[in-house]
Order: sequence, then structure tokens, then C-alpha cells
Amino acid sequence: MNTRQRMQALRRSGVGPVGMADAGGIAAVPEHPACVIGSGQSCEHSLVDRELNRQLFTYEQTVRGRFARIVGVLKQISAHQHDATFAERAQQLALEQLGFELPREVLDDAWVSGLDLRALHSHCIFNSLKLCVERASAEQAGWSQRLPIDSNLLHSCGYHTVDISPCADGRLQGIAPYVLRLLPAPNVRVKAYAGALFDVDGDVADWAQREVERLSGAMEDGDRLNYLKIAVYHLSSSNPGAQGCAAHGSNDRQATESALSRLDELREAIDRSFGVGAAPDVLLIGVDTDLDALRIHLPDAFGDVNPHRYIETGKIYRETLGLSAEAARVRIAEMIADVESTGGWGQGQGQMRDGMRRLVSALAEANLSQIEYVIKHHTGRYAVIGHDEECIVAGEAVRTLQLRNLFYFAHLDTVEEGAPDMDVGIKIFRNLNVAHGLPVPVLVHFEYDSRIPGSRQRAVDRACRVRDAIVGRYADLAKKGLLTCAMAVSDRNGDECCDFVADEAVADH
Repeated sequence: MNTRQRMQALRRSGVGPVGMADAGGIAAVPEHPACVIGSGQSCEHSLVDRELNRQLFTYEQTVRGRFARIVGVLKQISAHQHDATFAERAQQLALEQLGFELPREVLDDAWVSGLDLRALHSHCIFNSLKLCVERASAEQAGWSQRLPIDSNLLHSCGYHTVDISPCADGRLQGIAPYVLRLLPAPNVRVKAYAGALFDVDGDVADWAQREVERLSGAMEDGDRLNYLKIAVYHLSSSNPGAQGCAAHGSNDRQATESALSRLDELREAIDRSFGVGAAPDVLLIGVDTDLDALRIHLPDAFGDVNPHRYIETGKIYRETLGLSAEAARVRIAEMIADVESTGGWGQGQGQMRDGMRRLVSALAEANLSQIEYVIKHHTGRYAVIGHDEECIVAGEAVRTLQLRNLFYFAHLDTVEEGAPDMDVGIKIFRNLNVAHGLPVPVLVHFEYDSRIPGSRQRAVDRACRVRDAIVGRYADLAKKGLLTCAMAVSDRNGDECCDFVADEAVADH
């Protein structure tokens, strides 16, 4: 794309320079907060890994394509449901265009009462997820090796484990590999909660387990490394009053302060339980989901986080665009130092420790690639700045599925404790699916430990209980055929990943 084409694309998407007008004299839309280009300029930053961006976009297109084809294929199949060879033709279409077969009984019964397109739609959603999981190793191999923030970098910053709790909103489901450019690994955990309001008791238990592993010597270099908890809230720069965090009524201030409050509660709980000074490091990050730009709040020397003390990667991109890589890194360091020394609301008690500063710098630099990714591949702002998820995943995360708006995730052990998260997800899908006559597809997924006898069966049993509770809680949808559940389990210490224990398992009520 040449400079003129890029500028035209940016103007169409609402990211062109202020003051410009088209040939008809129509006033330009507001400028993009990260990249305002002039004649002969382009949004190409010296610190951006464009090959990584290319590979990530290819992966995004591959995954999106699996789901984008579903409706069109089902429409083709529906048009032939009264043909004599309908079942065979339908299976052929599904295999050729979707990569899997359809349930034979649904096809065979179509002549009696019509084709159950709701059942087929859910079947296609779940089986497309299966394909994404099954092919993840091959499809993610190229870009995963290029992600700049890996275990080695985390260790160099002083962390053996990074536990991330983003909002359950589907727009944050690509938080690790895309937005943060962080390599998924056993020591990187992502557990999403509505509003980023993670369970403090559960996090204390997770921290304690890792402490046992560290103290037992099971963790390499554990004696000199720490645990880091990150909470990630989100906002919308182009429509803050409607497309912010639904759990906080699109109130950015409430989203920020609530996430920070959970981090403070976690530190206090661990200090009270295990002694002052035992608490892990914490970091608060905001994501503008229109652009995938970050707002990184800087801890002070005591690890305290102030909601008013932060750097913005959109501003960093804009102010360092056109600089050499070396000069850009120097300027990033200066901008971080400027915020650290800010008086008034942002004043903390001293500067961050060196390891935290190194991590903040790495996150800021890595996110510049994601900002440019959205500029180049999504014309500056995502076409859909709100919800566009394919399904709900409830229980524990499927680690290989990490892509923006692929699914809404509700981390839970029981439906009762995860009710607020599930309610938000169901509300979203009442608009996305139910309003159009389609069911809400819910994948109930739990992990097990193959080293522990009977662990897999207990995970299956838990999935059954959660599935039944979901159907019971949303009985109005289930009775109308507007809620479909599937169950899957994964071995957290083995090769089995998202193995479906039932294709379509809905309890009878």
C-alpha cells in the first residue's frame, strides 16, 4: 500500500490527520492518537517487527476464516434439504469448506420437521474451535518463536511467574501474544474475569502453590525470582460511553480503580497471611481496545500503583515515529523517567526497581508492533470496536486459543461463584446470537493433572456439573433451544488439549 492509499484508508477508518478534507469538502474525522501522517510520511516505526505482524495477521485470517464460512455453508446446505441426496451432499460441502462432518442424525431427520440449523450452527462453532486447537502447534509455530517477551526476558526482569487477569471481554482474548507480545508458556497464566475483578482468595492459593514449588527447589533460579500479578482493564477511545467495560458500565475510572483495588487486596491478603514483604509485585495495565494501545501504570519503589501515574504507548509511538531504533529506545526511557518524577497526583515514593522498569520498557516497545499491526491490517481502528465473539468458554482457559473477539471467557469453578461473569457473557450473546435466532454456544472446559490418579475423570465430572448448572441458570434459553453446551478437558502437564468429551451435551430440563 503506497502513502496515498494508506492515508485514504486511514481517513475512511477515522484515523486521518485533523484538518484534512476529502474532494467534496467534507471535514476530516478525528486524528489517530498514535499516528498522524503527513505528505511523504508513513506509519512505519523503527522498533516494529513487521515480519511478526505479517505472520500474526496470516494466523488471524486463518482462524477467522473458519468461522466466517459457517453461515454461508449452512445456507447452501439448507437450500438443498429436500433433495434426494441431501445428507451426502451436505456432508461433502461441510468436509470441503469447513473441514469436518455434520451430525448424521440431524441431516437424516431433516425431511420430517426441517433442518435443525441451530444445532448445526453450534456444531460448526465447536468443531471449528477443535480445528483451531488441533492445528495450533503448526499454525502458531512461526510467530510464537518471534514473540519478544519470553521466559528468558521475564527471568531477567526478576520473575518466575506472571499471572495475568484481563477482563473477560472477548476484545482482550488476544492479550498475551498480540497486545503484549508475550509468549504463552507454563509460567505465564491468563485467567479472565468480568471487569478484571479476579478472585483474591483463588490468587492467594495460586501464589502459595508457586511459592511451594520455588522453595522446594523445583523451580530453576527460584530463590532469586519473584511472582508478578497483572490486572488488565480496558477502554474505548472512540466510544468511551458505550464500548468500554460492560462490567463497569463503560466507566473508565471505575474500571481502573476497581482493578487496582483487587491488586491492593491481593498484596494485603498475602502480607497478612504470610508476613509483611511476602506479597508479589503487581502491575496495572489498561488497553484501548479500539487500537490495542496500552496505558501502563508505573509502580513506585514500594510497589504501590497510582491510577494517575502511567505511560501511554500511543503517545510513545507518535513521539518516537521517525527515530532510529536506538534513539527511540532512549526516548522511551526518558518518557518513563518523566512520569516517574511527576509531581501531584502521579507522585509515587521513589522510582521502580530496575527489573520492573526493564519489563515496563519491554512491554511498551513490544506494543508498538501491535499498534502498527492495527494501523496496517485494520486501517487504524478495528472495524468492529465492540463485541463480535463466536462463543463463551466457561471454566478454565484453553491456552492455545488466544485471539481478539474469538470468545468471551468466564473463569470459574462453579457457576454460583462465576455468576456475574456468566451473566455478562449471556447478555452479550443475547444481542449477538439470540436476537437473530441463533443459540448461545458455551464450551465448558477444565484442566486436569495426569500425574494425579483420577484427575481427568474429576475434571469431566466438574464439567458436567457446571454444564448442568449453566443450563439451569439460563433455563429460558435452554428450553427454546437457544443454549448449547459442549464439554472439553485438557491435561495441564501433558499433550491432551481441549479434548471434547461430548460434541453437544445439553441437559434435559
